[in-house]
Amino acid sequence: MLTPLYSALPRDVVKAIFLVCLADGVVAVSYGSLAGSLGFPVWVPLALSMIVMAGASEFIFIGIVAAGGSPLAAAAAGLLVNARHIPFGIAVSDLTGRGWRGIAGSHMMNDESVVFGLSRPDKRQQRAAYWLCGTGIALCWPAGVLGGSLMGKLLPDPSVIGLDSVFPAIMLALVIPSLKKKVTRKRAGSGALLALATVPWLPAGLPVLVSLAGLMMGGRKNEQ
Repeated sequence: MLTPLYSALPRDVVKAIFLVCLADGVVAVSYGSLAGSLGFPVWVPLALSMIVMAGASEFIFIGIVAAGGSPLAAAAAGLLVNARHIPFGIAVSDLTGRGWRGIAGSHMMNDESVVFGLSRPDKRQQRAAYWLCGTGIALCWPAGVLGGSLMGKLLPDPSVIGLDSVFPAIMLALVIPSLKKKVTRKRAGSGALLALATVPWLPAGLPVLVSLAGLMMGGRKNEQ
């Protein structure tokens, strides 16, 4: 299945997807090592990585439970943070397919696969980018979590090695070329300011939703 997906996309897009999946795997190592250092058995973060497969909510879940919170409260917080998946699901409904493909495609839906999928110029490339990125993360995330969980048993403080900084660094490198357009800079800047302004008042993860309002700012789409 991966070969036709690979051939449908330009080489630079495939490279970008590979880098993002690799970065997700590195962040998964950080998450798994954190869970291990907090005393969670390996099967807990591993099961979450395969069933939930949403990094932000998984970090929140283990953080709340490790602090003594109820697993139900932790699950509710994770659902709230991932509320953005509702509009995501509507946006990519044509890319996931029907029947079992729709179930599998919905399960692989995440920020990265949605962005790559919707950014391509035609439906064939959109489906290819969505499925290639989703499949890559579905493989890299649990693998990284497993490795990190085993590592966390040996490291007293996994944060000291800075694995959590790799993903945002790679995402920034991928975003920078898009900022050549004036309208993109305006919208990205507006969204960033909105997110920063709401950080003190909203739970973790929700400022990102607020930042989407920046898409309505910045002028005409064809502005350079």
